[in-house]
Amino acid sequence: MLDLATVKLHLRVDGDDEDLLIGGYVEAAKAHVEQHCDRKLVDGDPVEPEQMGLTRDVEQAVLLLVGHWYANREAVAVGTIATAMPLAVERLLWYRKRF
Repeated sequence: MLDLATVKLHLRVDGDDEDLLIGGYVEAAKAHVEQHCDRKLVDGDPVEPEQMGLTRDVEQAVLLLVGHWYANREAVAVGTIATAMPLAVERLLWYRKRF
């Protein structure tokens, strides 16, 4: 399972001041992945078709989402040029979607 220390290493965060905020982002990212893939995340091997294990690729997708949300805390960035972000999260999860 993805622990807080790993997430903070990914975010390059020292200290504990934002642990609650980061934890919220992790839970939101997991919920996003579940909705995107139409499956429930579980620790270990899934036992039912509607379940999905938190494998390394899924963990990486969660880390990318958390990193994006941590760095971009507002819905709109003022004074920047709009640029589409690579579809990294979607590419990590695309084959796990249920159709």
